[in-house]
Amino acid sequence: MVWPGQTRSGAEKRRAGVRMLFRHLAKLPGDTWQERWEASGFNDEDATPVSVLGRQEVRYDKSNLTSALRMAFAARIIQPSISGFRANKFIDYAEPFRQVQKDPGLDEFFETVDVQRHLTAVHRHRAKFDLTCALTTQGIDLEHLTPSALLHYSLENKRLGLTHGANRDHTRFAALGAWEILHKMGHFPPGTAPTLRTFIYNGQRSVEELVDLYSIQNAEVRQLLIDYLVRRRSDTDYVTLQGLARHLAGHFWSVIEEISPGQKDLNLSQELYDQWRAEIQYWRRNGKTNRTKLRKDPASVLLAVRGLYVDLHSWAVAEPERWAQWVTPCPILPRDLKGFGKRRREVNRRMADRTRVRQPLLPVLVRHVEERHERLASLLEAASPVPLGESFEHQGRRYTRTNSREDRRRAKILAEPTVRITDDTGELIHVTMAEESAFWEWVAVEILRHSGIRVEELVELTHLSIRQYERPNGEVIALLVVAPSKSERERVIPMSAELFHAVAQIIRRQTRNGQAIPLVSRYDGHEKVWSDPMPFLFQRQIGTVRGVIAPATVLNMIGRSCEEIAETNPAFAGTKFTPHDFRRLFATDIVNGGLPIHIGAALLGHLNLQTTQGYVAVFAEDIVQHYQAFLNNRRAMRPEHEYVDVTSEEWEEFEEHFDKRKVELGNCARPYGSPCQHEHACIRCPMLQVNPKMLPRLAEIEKDLLLRRKRAEVEQWLGEIEGIDMTLTFVRTKQADAARLAERRPVALGIPTTRAQTSE
Repeated sequence: MVWPGQTRSGAEKRRAGVRMLFRHLAKLPGDTWQERWEASGFNDEDATPVSVLGRQEVRYDKSNLTSALRMAFAARIIQPSISGFRANKFIDYAEPFRQVQKDPGLDEFFETVDVQRHLTAVHRHRAKFDLTCALTTQGIDLEHLTPSALLHYSLENKRLGLTHGANRDHTRFAALGAWEILHKMGHFPPGTAPTLRTFIYNGQRSVEELVDLYSIQNAEVRQLLIDYLVRRRSDTDYVTLQGLARHLAGHFWSVIEEISPGQKDLNLSQELYDQWRAEIQYWRRNGKTNRTKLRKDPASVLLAVRGLYVDLHSWAVAEPERWAQWVTPCPILPRDLKGFGKRRREVNRRMADRTRVRQPLLPVLVRHVEERHERLASLLEAASPVPLGESFEHQGRRYTRTNSREDRRRAKILAEPTVRITDDTGELIHVTMAEESAFWEWVAVEILRHSGIRVEELVELTHLSIRQYERPNGEVIALLVVAPSKSERERVIPMSAELFHAVAQIIRRQTRNGQAIPLVSRYDGHEKVWSDPMPFLFQRQIGTVRGVIAPATVLNMIGRSCEEIAETNPAFAGTKFTPHDFRRLFATDIVNGGLPIHIGAALLGHLNLQTTQGYVAVFAEDIVQHYQAFLNNRRAMRPEHEYVDVTSEEWEEFEEHFDKRKVELGNCARPYGSPCQHEHACIRCPMLQVNPKMLPRLAEIEKDLLLRRKRAEVEQWLGEIEGIDMTLTFVRTKQADAARLAERRPVALGIPTTRAQTSE
């Protein structure tokens, strides 16, 4: 038999490989080829490829043995294990398997894969490979492939650490693309999840399941806790409900039953209460206490249990028939919580210190991620048109485009093949992957620091989050709509130029080649639910799956950058930024800049002004005095119930403030509600934000200053020379900043439309 695309001489070589393979198997014990294969050791988890057999031959060609084994697998002469199959590297297995099997269902699957244009050629190849590999290793036809069978194949690949290509990431699942194609074909039973990841994740546990995790023996108390948590579920989110169940069922009643198995109600004796309180000072895991690890915040358990007793007291008044039998004095006295306020103040102090340490380091981090992305983007742009194997120069360094077999294969099948290069030292750089990672890190830092949103809100931003507001004077303000998150409170943030630029760059990347932003579902790790398909901004293609970037990924990206900076900057040694650090820095900047704190609370989505105050790190005593004077003045002028809400008059005043900040060269960034403190000496003022279109005017000012300096040198006006030199320094700095902004090309985003309107 001659395989497709193979010559007669190639077929002869393959027959030689077949004889070599089966001659070796014939020497092993067993009545069938399958039994001999299993006795060969090539089917074990740590199996080696069959190509090692050729080393005994004078003319060693490992591809002949691999090709022979491919034929044996495709013809179902041998049924390998997953590890036995994947130990051998087949250049192409899916297509020969399809031709041998002659299965109409398999033909339909291949045709369906080929028309999925949202998948690259590599991802289509992987979907075919995963399906044929699953059928081969399980010894079944496509009609017998169930969701459970494909799930087993995926989990076994994950357990063995087997992925496609050289990037062996144990967190990835195999067969993601194959699952989606089979679901679209209607192969799986009705009601099956559309994606493998959706099928794997269990979602939210019921209240009964949360309580039963802790094996409570007393049926009546178990039912009480279930009823209590069901009542509380209506006014809390799933994460809080999980924590409450853990405290009440795991840290409270399960411990009580260990200490006193016969306890039947909530009326605890003083001795039992003291024993329980001593027990919760240590961490517990899987029902066992770790005496070597103290719990950092045992007060959280005490507060949850005290809340249970207090709620039962209040609920029993309205529903005595349901709750009255459980009402009993709370064993947790106020003195037991003494020091709780002090601990909270200590936490706030630590967070303020953390903010003070990171504020001067923020510009260093921003410059690092921005310069890295610009460098990699320019390197990718320079390397993309270079033919494989050719050298090129970029920014004074010489690079060579790699020319491996994989590079040549990708260049043939991909419209935009990935770019890999080597530098002068021989180091391999995967430019496409590096630029992709650098881009998402840069935009994440920019949006977090300019908006103050939470990382969960960051990854939930969609194309529909961008709005525009036209003021009465015709000025259009770009707005960022933040979906309800922790406080279930939607809010709108006016976008600065830097924030709008970062968002625009994401949209430009997602809509390149004229495509619409794909609709994908996002898994909420806290709420344990999948969202409806939406045009999320923070989405990217990984393997065969297009998904939303996880919050933990953002944290890891920023952490890696901090480690890189620490290698050359001692100030970063042992210091890392988290996404929430940017939120605290944002809150500190806007409040210390003079913005009323209740407006700041509205921007941050806080329901309580005390929460916003806890986020703010104060850096100077005069700011404290200014803020207190502002509050005292407000209290004298307005009734107390108006403090939190923003009135229309305040909003007009807020808008008018920005009108008054417009100057000849651009915009003044002085604090809200404050007059100019520099006597309108805008050139020297650090608050001036120069409009890039005013660069010619800055050039005129610089030319005039140089003429004045020459006159001052002639007249020996030394004081004037010193002042002019200082002004020239400011002018040139602002020219550089404005020129940098001018390099950022504007992006016309348009207004998002529905899919139906787009198709029409």
